Amino acid sequence: MFGRPLSDPPTLKKDTVRIIPLGGLGDVGRNMTAFEVNGEILIIDVGVLFPEEDHPGVDLILPGFEAIEDRLDDVVGLILTHGHEDHIGAVPYLLKSRPDIPVYGSRLTLAFLNGKLKEHRLNTTVLHEVAEGRRLKVGEQFDAEFVAVNHSIPDALAVFLRTAGGSILHTGDFKMDQLPLDHRLTDLRAFARFGDEGVDLFMVDSTNAEVPGFTTTERALEPAIQQVFERAQGRVIVACFASHVHRVQQVVKQAAAHDRTVVYTGRSMVHNMGIARDLGYLHVPAGTLADMSDADDIPDKRLVIICTGSQGEPMSALARMAAGTHPTIKIGPNDTILLASSLIPGNENAVFRMINGLMRLGARVVHKGNALVHVSGHASSGELLYCYNIVQPKNVLPIHGEPRHLIANAKLAEQTGVKNALTVDDGTVIDLRAGVAKVVGKVDASYILVDGGSVGGVSEESLADRRILGSEGFITVVGVVDFETGEVISVDIQARGFVDDDTVFDPVEPQIHARLVDAVAEGVTDTHALQQLIRRTIGRWVASTLHARPMIVPVVVHT
Repeated sequence: MFGRPLSDPPTLKKDTVRIIPLGGLGDVGRNMTAFEVNGEILIIDVGVLFPEEDHPGVDLILPGFEAIEDRLDDVVGLILTHGHEDHIGAVPYLLKSRPDIPVYGSRLTLAFLNGKLKEHRLNTTVLHEVAEGRRLKVGEQFDAEFVAVNHSIPDALAVFLRTAGGSILHTGDFKMDQLPLDHRLTDLRAFARFGDEGVDLFMVDSTNAEVPGFTTTERALEPAIQQVFERAQGRVIVACFASHVHRVQQVVKQAAAHDRTVVYTGRSMVHNMGIARDLGYLHVPAGTLADMSDADDIPDKRLVIICTGSQGEPMSALARMAAGTHPTIKIGPNDTILLASSLIPGNENAVFRMINGLMRLGARVVHKGNALVHVSGHASSGELLYCYNIVQPKNVLPIHGEPRHLIANAKLAEQTGVKNALTVDDGTVIDLRAGVAKVVGKVDASYILVDGGSVGGVSEESLADRRILGSEGFITVVGVVDFETGEVISVDIQARGFVDDDTVFDPVEPQIHARLVDAVAEGVTDTHALQQLIRRTIGRWVASTLHARPMIVPVVVHT
């Protein structure tokens, strides 16, 4: 159904549940779905998407919650499945429009969220802690039951919604690790119980739908991580997500076993691991943890640094180390760098540049490509097939993934006998009633770009200009004209990011001068018209002579 033209959705009928994915269908990030029944709206997850190279100057990308901004008074609750940025990172931006939306999530998820709310100076939000096995009413129309699932972060939850329009099982991000580090299994007995009750719509994590078999267990990594520590001659520097408590736990365990001291660097890493330790999700042996300010007093062969930057983020700690710009940590030949994460699609170039930079400085870099040091937090195709067979849903909506992931997931569902597996884009409106889910229209769920303090102020046109500036550079042409005498006093051409020597424009400068003289002699005094004349003249010359398309900024000054 991708790319199919759709009209505005019709008025929602009584006792029908409307599902509107506002992010996460087509991208690995900015996950958000709105559900509406009889005038009440429930939201599951409000995450961010991190910008790629074709989003210059953009800090974050938010879900399309502009589609419901005029309906926020009808929102009865926000449920968060787990504490990763792509599921909770955009919550503060939504709550700035209505701070009193009730938020439901697990203990760790709400603790991570609370830190974000404080950063945004939002203190009035109503937070409700829930746990697996809890069932409660959200508003008058939604009966929500929470189910334990394991993922790459503790305390993740799936959600089973019972509504007048039908029942919906939303997995969140999950896998079926049979040997989880925290001994918290995905509750397949609950999935089977829901299947017996009847699941009208199954919304399923699609990230690993193309991967055969079952996702490797977290415990399988321990020999490889142990080997990293055994071979390390100097410092061990580990980069992972600031919320990856399980991976940090494994690193801390090996650090203690090898008589090393751990320090965190990076505000989010320090903050999140402090929360995880305080709440009992991270166990650090006495004497293993030190402050970053004490790192210089610890011998290199006894030091472990855990930082952010596994995705090559330009301002992250590890990226600055690779570039030689970190204020305190300088990479040397005895350092071992462990990238304990997988690549998020779109970040490949940034990560490989960072790896090359670290290796040029003499470091040994261990990553998923050359050692078993990371496993996915998402269910592979074998696990998904297992879930389809025990849930036996009437309809399936693959979520969380690029189009290839969603399509692969739908095909798995069809192999198990599901007759209606919908593969749709963000903004597609689906109505569920009497056991039938069907597409009924579409709303705008386009990117909302955050650039510094500006939210939604960056247009696609602005992005296009930035891309041109970044790849082609720009030329400014300033013409000074005396309208009274008709004299063109001067034409000055300068370029940035395009050519190193402005004398390359010497041949075109007389052409611009002559055309300005002719235009003024014909009585043209409108500065905009003269600027367009300059743009056309130098644009044609640059295209034909230099075979380039830089941004051209013409300015006419009249005296």
